[in-house]
Amino acid sequence: MRPVLYVLSFLAVIALGFWAYRENYATQAALKEVEGLQRQIVDLREALSVQRAEWAYLNRPDRLRDLTTANFDRLGLLPMEPSQFGAAAQVAYPKAKLPEISNSTDIQGTLAAPEEGL
Repeated sequence: MRPVLYVLSFLAVIALGFWAYRENYATQAALKEVEGLQRQIVDLREALSVQRAEWAYLNRPDRLRDLTTANFDRLGLLPMEPSQFGAAAQVAYPKAKLPEISNSTDIQGTLAAPEEGL
């Protein structure tokens, strides 16, 4: 009986060693993947900050003013006036369609006479 126990213990140690070996490499692969994703996030954040800076640079009011004056004739732009704006009351909003009442209940009825024993 003792040799069987030794053999089973030896096989269990071998199986656990094989499991630990596989888990180690799976963990290392997951860590490499996380590192790659973090590097990709850093690159995307850097690109986003560059794009935000570029957007702010291109939308400078003095630059836009110069562009509008340079292309005024070609674009046919008009100076802004208060008469170009409308009031909120002039906006035609669509009428909201109310849902139909499907299960109506009759709430009109007669009140019961109070009981005299109370």
